[in-house]
Amino acid sequence: MIFPVKVSIVTPSYNQGRYLRDCIESVRAQTGVEWEHLVVDAGSTDETLDVLRAYPHLKWTSEPDRGMSDGINRGFRKATGDWVMWLNTDDYLLPGALTKVAAVANQRPAADIIYGDCLFVDQARQPIRRKRDHRFHFGVLLFYGCYIASTSTFLKRRIITDGQLLDLDYKVCMDFEYYVRLALAGYRFEYLPEVLAGFRWHGQNTSSVLGDRRREERLRVQCKYLRQLGHGWLGRRWLLKVLYRVFQGRRVLLRSGLPFVS
Repeated sequence: MIFPVKVSIVTPSYNQGRYLRDCIESVRAQTGVEWEHLVVDAGSTDETLDVLRAYPHLKWTSEPDRGMSDGINRGFRKATGDWVMWLNTDDYLLPGALTKVAAVANQRPAADIIYGDCLFVDQARQPIRRKRDHRFHFGVLLFYGCYIASTSTFLKRRIITDGQLLDLDYKVCMDFEYYVRLALAGYRFEYLPEVLAGFRWHGQNTSSVLGDRRREERLRVQCKYLRQLGHGWLGRRWLLKVLYRVFQGRRVLLRSGLPFVS
């Protein structure tokens, strides 16, 4: 089935040319919707530019930026699709991903953000495990952490035109801060229980290399929005650890699909 939807895929890039072809080919193989692929490169010095030049359908630039969040924002501003997502160079879409998202967008027109599952794979794309998520729950997001995988998350472009972009102060938890902010702004999240993308786990992922910064940024997000909600007293480290355990349990219940979980 063909859907009258256009999806913009934004790929921030820097010196990961060895993975870039997989990313590009996974988008090029998508059918059932119109799409565009924008690659925002930060001035790579490896084989990245040779790869980009081999694909004339791409819209790409290569120039210094202020980090990955800045690169993603630059791509978002240039996007022309009805829906927008960012797909890192070392990740890739699975066959039929865009059609599945378009079907949900058609069935649930009130949805502003559609997110699905992803498949953790090794460097050779061999499966490690499926990351299963669940329907949206703000408490789990804020206190457990960013369970929503950006590599399988799609945003209505009106979010971008509303001026909602990534905060450049965050280098690791930019997605966490973004989703908390969007939820508080009233945008509606819709969960699609399908595997939409492959997340390549190779030991050099930003979240693992910058573990200390990830923890600091996560705490900063929690304290910022707890204060905004009038609950700044909850922003104590020991209390947040307790609440993490509580909402970890809530996440387990949500994943089980039990109907009594609010």
